[in-house]
Amino acid sequence: MSWIVVEARPDGGASLHELADDADVPGMPILPLEVVSRVEVPEADLPAELAAREASHPRWVLDDTAARYPALLAAGVGLERCHDLRLCHAILRMSAACAGSVLATSPPGPWDAPPDHDAWHEPDEVAAIPTLFDAVDEAGDGVGVSPVGGPAGVDEPPDLLAELALQLDAVAGSAGPGGLRLLLAAESTGALIAAEIAHDGLPWDVAEHDRVLTALLGPRPAPGRRPAVLEELATRVRTTLDAPDLNPDSQPHLLQALRRAGLDVASTSRYEISAQRHPVVEPLLAYKKLARLLSANGWTWLDTWVHDGRYRPDYVVGGVVTGRWASRGSGALQLPAQVRSAVRADPGWALVVADAAQLEPRVLAAMSGDGAMAAAARGADLYQGLVDAGAVATRKEAKIGMLGAIYGGTTGVSGAVMPRLSAAFPRAIGLVESAARAGERGEVVSTWLGRSSPPPGERWWAARAAGTGEGADPADAADARRRARDWGRFTRNFVVQGTAAEWALCWLAALRRRLRDLPGRPHLVYFLHDEVVVHSPVEVAPVVADAVRAAAGEAGRLLFGDGPVEFPLDVSVVDSYDKAG
Repeated sequence: MSWIVVEARPDGGASLHELADDADVPGMPILPLEVVSRVEVPEADLPAELAAREASHPRWVLDDTAARYPALLAAGVGLERCHDLRLCHAILRMSAACAGSVLATSPPGPWDAPPDHDAWHEPDEVAAIPTLFDAVDEAGDGVGVSPVGGPAGVDEPPDLLAELALQLDAVAGSAGPGGLRLLLAAESTGALIAAEIAHDGLPWDVAEHDRVLTALLGPRPAPGRRPAVLEELATRVRTTLDAPDLNPDSQPHLLQALRRAGLDVASTSRYEISAQRHPVVEPLLAYKKLARLLSANGWTWLDTWVHDGRYRPDYVVGGVVTGRWASRGSGALQLPAQVRSAVRADPGWALVVADAAQLEPRVLAAMSGDGAMAAAARGADLYQGLVDAGAVATRKEAKIGMLGAIYGGTTGVSGAVMPRLSAAFPRAIGLVESAARAGERGEVVSTWLGRSSPPPGERWWAARAAGTGEGADPADAADARRRARDWGRFTRNFVVQGTAAEWALCWLAALRRRLRDLPGRPHLVYFLHDEVVVHSPVEVAPVVADAVRAAAGEAGRLLFGDGPVEFPLDVSVVDSYDKAG
């Protein structure tokens, strides 16, 4: 398999550099890089040239797949595999496994700059996806969006061959080259998949979406007006709170009105409001739920994101520091149940919907090598398996306890069952506890394949310095302890959520490869962390369902070998998304 570097030229064409293979590392270029051929291709000829070369199954080296691939897809050219320099640079720059490499120790350069979104197919800013705990961001160390960088838009495009050489050298000299190579390949394939999903689009029935909105909200209102049902609920809220001028969409005004009415609340969150005993609770919660639907997936969203019967999610691959995908303005990571009936297969086609059951606990069992937890995970319901193993009394306790172990819950049911989980599954619980202690010390932790967490920021270290040592002010000491716990909760989850994201990327890549070999062109149309949707001809759908399951098994083997942990799926073949599962 050859590697071909696609170096974009200012005139729209490209220079194609084919590299010599490394005989000692099959499938990788030799270092130092040796260019065996170089071809200049005009812009008009580029799609045909890449399509012709694609027949030999090369790995294309692209500066930014999100910037380059959509135009090729529009021209009818699909790529089987690639190496995305922008995404791979971000991983290697942060990875503790290659912290001493030239790439990791070099001063910031053009590959560390934020990508120019104008070069992408949508100009909106990357959505700031909250990470694991709001308190981490409140501490001034916002880590929600991964610091991916790239060359698009810089005055002097960087040298792609030089950057590739640095990346390959960093991997070769790392503490875990095999894991990093798999991670970089999976991340790069994810970039291809994200662009392909946006190109093909999720089949969407506009009339059904409008019907759902009208049934829940009333007819579509004039611009600037609330739908009838929302306006009626707003009137009930105002009347109940004796606040005739209240705008329930204004958090400060609503909080003031609630407190004036005697409600003991510190925020307007639905959790706080639902805990109150007051006549305003019912209409206010109903208002907030419907207002959320209108804002996130109402008529404006429909007009903006659905065209020609297709919703085209705008994913940001690796947009969250754990490796999870983010989205840019499209709401790709939150399609609520109310509108899923609008996701309808074309006539003669079906939707194959699959989600991984209890993925993060299973990943924890596999990472830790905890045989007892692996045994409990052998059934379709891991939480019931924990009950059957005698670790906890009820399935509810098992679920809350495991999520608490992964996310750092220390109170209530989670805190109560943690000692029992620790006794039953010492290796699994010990892994996340170790990651938490490392975070509390300000250390970096890494996923299974080698993606590393960002270190705490300057404010965290300043608070730590002020709150530790003899004679520290008690308030400063308390603040330092709080920040340490918050960061420990972040690193605790980072290792599990990040590894689960790696499993999901490998699942996607393995499934995409299988789909390419099937007749009728079944194709991925949606992805949400641990769930996929494939649009398939009806007659091929059962084979697609088998391919989805086989890909999940392959992902498990790629990461964890032939270990005992199973990764079962819930798979449905349906004509509309709301019927799945």
